[in-house]
Amino acid sequence: MLTHVGTNKIETERLILRPFRSDDAAKMFENWASDDEVTRFLTWTSHRTVSDTENIINLWLSEYNNTDYYNWVIILKRTGEPIGNISVVNYNASSEFAEIGYCLGKYWWGIGIMPEALDAVTAYLFNRVGFNSVRACHAVKNPGSGRVMEKCGFKPEGTLRQYFKAHSGEFLDISYRSILKSEYISIEKKREKCYN
Repeated sequence: MLTHVGTNKIETERLILRPFRSDDAAKMFENWASDDEVTRFLTWTSHRTVSDTENIINLWLSEYNNTDYYNWVIILKRTGEPIGNISVVNYNASSEFAEIGYCLGKYWWGIGIMPEALDAVTAYLFNRVGFNSVRACHAVKNPGSGRVMEKCGFKPEGTLRQYFKAHSGEFLDISYRSILKSEYISIEKKREKCYN
């Protein structure tokens, strides 16, 4: 059974994950939302003005009253700057699974930021909310996103062929990965042994 707790602050070694605020709009626009390279494989197109970003953040702010709404801005502790976001894009209460989506400004790609955020949110969804499985998907043409999931222990589930039509009009194959709560607990136990 799920115990919804909403979007609470999560802290990791390098990151703070917290609910969005209205004053995040400028940096969100600058650091990732306006970048065609970042949004290439996402379900939404790049923002053309800061007003586009303000509008979506205002919509998100209204959702934070719901305890089953999970959407974090990723803040780099070193600078205090918003650099991406991670959220639950879908969940099923009866089957106790959550699906996560994420994006990150390209300046911060390849340095382990997104695996750190994904691991923290996965732990939150298992330990605080009570999900039994967490899944995510990526375009086959975006293997870097798949590597993020793999680093966090997500296992391949399968590929849906030409499942998603990109903004360019191209049909993309989408690969799904998931991790079970039992698998996550096993990984955590191995980590504890390494640290002790």
